[in-house]
Amino acid sequence: MPVRSFTPVLLCSFLLWRILTAVSSHPHQSSCQLIHRTALYNGCELSSVPADLPDDIEELQLNYNNITTLRNSSLLRYPALNTLSLTCNNLENLESNTFQDSKLLVILNLANNNLYVGYQETSRALKKLPVLRNLDLSQNNLNEMMASTLLQNLSSLEYLNLSGNLLQRLDETSFRDLHQLKELDLQGNIIFEIDSAFDSNPKLQRLNLAFNLLPCLTDFHMTQLVVLNVSHNFIEWFISRQDLNETFQLETLDLSKNKLIFFPFLPSYSNLRYLYLSHNAVRFYEHLSDNVTAPNSSKTVEFYNLREYMVNVTAQLWDEDLHGDISNLEILDLRVNQVSYFPQGFIQKMPGLLRLQIGTNCLEILNLTSQGFSSSLHELDVSNNRLNQIFADDDTLTSLENLTFFNLSWNDLKHLPFGLFSSLPSIWSVDVSYNNVVFCHSEDAEITTQSDTACVDWRNIMSLRQLYLKGCNLKRIPTVMFAGLALTHLELSDNPGLIVQDSLRSLSRTLQHLDLGNTQTQNVDFSHFHSLRSLNLSRNSLPQIPSSLRDINLRSLDIRDNNLSTIPAALADALASKLQTIFLTGNPFNCCQTDWYQMFRRTMTVDLVGHSDIKCVDHFQQTHRVKDYRLPCQEAGESLLWYFLLFVPVCISFLGILFIVFLTFKPRIIEQSIKKNYLKPTSY
Repeated sequence: MPVRSFTPVLLCSFLLWRILTAVSSHPHQSSCQLIHRTALYNGCELSSVPADLPDDIEELQLNYNNITTLRNSSLLRYPALNTLSLTCNNLENLESNTFQDSKLLVILNLANNNLYVGYQETSRALKKLPVLRNLDLSQNNLNEMMASTLLQNLSSLEYLNLSGNLLQRLDETSFRDLHQLKELDLQGNIIFEIDSAFDSNPKLQRLNLAFNLLPCLTDFHMTQLVVLNVSHNFIEWFISRQDLNETFQLETLDLSKNKLIFFPFLPSYSNLRYLYLSHNAVRFYEHLSDNVTAPNSSKTVEFYNLREYMVNVTAQLWDEDLHGDISNLEILDLRVNQVSYFPQGFIQKMPGLLRLQIGTNCLEILNLTSQGFSSSLHELDVSNNRLNQIFADDDTLTSLENLTFFNLSWNDLKHLPFGLFSSLPSIWSVDVSYNNVVFCHSEDAEITTQSDTACVDWRNIMSLRQLYLKGCNLKRIPTVMFAGLALTHLELSDNPGLIVQDSLRSLSRTLQHLDLGNTQTQNVDFSHFHSLRSLNLSRNSLPQIPSSLRDINLRSLDIRDNNLSTIPAALADALASKLQTIFLTGNPFNCCQTDWYQMFRRTMTVDLVGHSDIKCVDHFQQTHRVKDYRLPCQEAGESLLWYFLLFVPVCISFLGILFIVFLTFKPRIIEQSIKKNYLKPTSY
């Protein structure tokens, strides 16, 4: 798989990214202990291998310590060792005779160390491991020359992890001694070129090249490979060798998050089952081959410098031979590309397709009839396109007997074919959110005819369990709209002014998840919904939580962004005993009525999501975080008593002073008053 055209800018960008995203290596709390023949000495602040362990131990875990050098004598006492792990030790060097008596060592983990310092002597130590099958050298700041030196003569190796290093260019010398290698992890390096690097690894089945800087993959000829992950690169072309008559064993190909322009040129004979192409720039160009408006335009693409010894390749803009063998494909992920249509016969070449994901593309028309979707199709996602028309006949819909998930959300649909959903015998989940489709009222359902202008009738679709009608401009839900359904999930949010009335009553036995966010719903009686487990009432300007929620066994309640000032103690107690999750942020709670908050916090089984962002308003209209507010208003009675006890003596003292002052200026008033009231003349 030769690769060319690397730009220095990408290299510099990736180096900067590597510096800014250094891997954290904090040790986990663990006690040093022996379990049978396994020694767990992780995070024990060791500077060397313990010398007092039993001679027959088979596994030694020394992660998160401070062992910088592994001495020649470190492992002499443990000849039965078959597993050794030394991750996160700042390990710089393994002395050349470290493994002289470790002839049974099969698994060696040296990840997240500094082996780039003493890689030459470490290489000599690794050569003394005759049966080593699993080696982890990830995150050691190794370049390709260091890695090649460390891997010399490790012919028994089957699994190798070199992720998170500094490899840039791979060639035929990189892994030439690893003839038994089955799995290779190279993700997170800065690889920009591969030149015959894996020709010496005939047993390699799993290859991970994700998060590198590959600009293209051409002349792909690894027939034995089963899984190839090259996601998160800069690949514009994927071209397999077309002249091989041998069947490729490749089952999984991940090309997501690259720069693909064309659908990949797959092998002519393959077992490919899973193809991931999301987040690219893939589109089809068949229409350009018959472009009558520009007859002089080019109808071919020329590929130069595919390999030094190969002539240039000239191909038609769309040639059935180029996309290769996709007859075994089960999953095709084309999300976030530029697909505006499928070439004629493209879908029919995938008779076993189970999942087709083509959300966030440029489709305007979906013709289920002419495309020839197979009966095996299980999931169809065409969300976030430009769909304004869907074509389907009765035979086509009936043939889609296994279609279970159908996502049409975020399109421009106004009308749907008659019986689009009711004719799908296995339909389980339907999402038509953010469309303007018309739903049947009771009287409409009686006069519906087979036309594209017919309304959508949900009644009596026995298999339907999940229905998403978010943002569909619904104003009123007819009473019979959900008749005969056994829905468990119903999404009605973002339909402002929605009138629910009693239309949900028919779902009270089965409904488990109900979303009424941003509908201005006020008065809904939930007491009959005994199966309800999740309820969203956010953004509805509710002044209080519906008291009917006390009678049901809710597990999750979203009541964010309403007008709640408090939660009554009885209701809070009932909810706290049942809920597992509650959302309450965005409400103007009263700081003097927050007993409910303490009640929820004391209940260890309730997750009060975003509790630090729940705010309340005091008497002075100032906003506080409920968790930080000391709630002085709850002690108002006690504070008033102290003020009274202080105020009464002051008043008495003030009155006493006034009395004394008064007597000072008019001393005879008391004498006259006494004489008047008590010194009266006698009768004799």
